[in-house]
Amino acid sequence: MSSEEEAAAPTKAASEEDGMSWWYRWICKIGAVLGGISCAVMGVWNCVTVHPLNIAAGVWMVLTACVLFICEVPFCCQFVEFANAVADRADRMRPWQKALLYCGMALFPVFLSLSITTLFGNAIAFATGVLYGLASLGKKGDAVSYARLQHQKQADEEKLAGTTDAVAP
Repeated sequence: MSSEEEAAAPTKAASEEDGMSWWYRWICKIGAVLGGISCAVMGVWNCVTVHPLNIAAGVWMVLTACVLFICEVPFCCQFVEFANAVADRADRMRPWQKALLYCGMALFPVFLSLSITTLFGNAIAFATGVLYGLASLGKKGDAVSYARLQHQKQADEEKLAGTTDAVAP
């Protein structure tokens, strides 16, 4: 195996073990790109003011956009030297870690300066964090295993109560 294949192997194994399907992973990446675009545009718009908290929130929104782009679509940042290293590390993160990172980065400017631009600018980035949070919950179970679990639960409750359907006095 070459060094490129060895570097790709842990990333592939990590992505398979998180339980996300390919289409859900693409939805999360598209959400991150749209969230980055909205954060960048609204962040720059938010900086056009004289209020220092609005400027700070706008700068934070632009930094959030940069983090989203570097973590999710590193080919957009191909001239940034450290982008691939950060993207590899972000690919190894679990979905709940990405959810905390993206939601936390999206909420900070809203708390800093509550305005329409901060709310709408960070909404898609926050939604991307929610998508990753939902991915960390895992796949939904099928009806057969749910019915089997309910039947097992009912049998355990009957056993605890000391009554069964087979024994009737």
